[in-house]
Amino acid sequence: MSAILHKQPLFEQPLFEALPIRHLCDLQVDLETPIVVPTPRGTLVPYIGKGGRLDGPKLHGQFLPGSVDWVVIGADGISRLDIRGALRTDDGALIYFESKGIARLPPDGRARLAKGERLAFGETYLRTTPKLETSDERYTWVNDLVLVGYNELSAGRIDFRIYQLL
Repeated sequence: MSAILHKQPLFEQPLFEALPIRHLCDLQVDLETPIVVPTPRGTLVPYIGKGGRLDGPKLHGQFLPGSVDWVVIGADGISRLDIRGALRTDDGALIYFESKGIARLPPDGRARLAKGERLAFGETYLRTTPKLETSDERYTWVNDLVLVGYNELSAGRIDFRIYQLL
């Protein structure tokens, strides 16, 4: 009973009003026109990457063609993202890219994308948690980063602004 009366704080650090972050890079990926596959667990929409570009203070390179974002649209209308791909830095290092995420589009979002419009950051909830891995000694520092991505979507393209949690 005394444990309840004399409750100790869980953390010594006060609550953050904002998480400490640092911009890692921007990533732009061009996409093929997706196909729609109805499944028992939701609608599967694989987006196949045609390639793209990665630029940041310490990372520059190409997002290689052949990546896939296995999007499952649930009955709740939420898209669950599962992205796998590879990067080649401008100096030749290969880095594996994996990301999970969530997308909630406005009610007219898919129709607007079909018309070629861009869905701005403020009108969607499109967030990702990228992970980078490599054995190239020049870039092993990426292996233990915790990353978050803020994303924008347009017809044929997804853009990531990727931050490192400090």
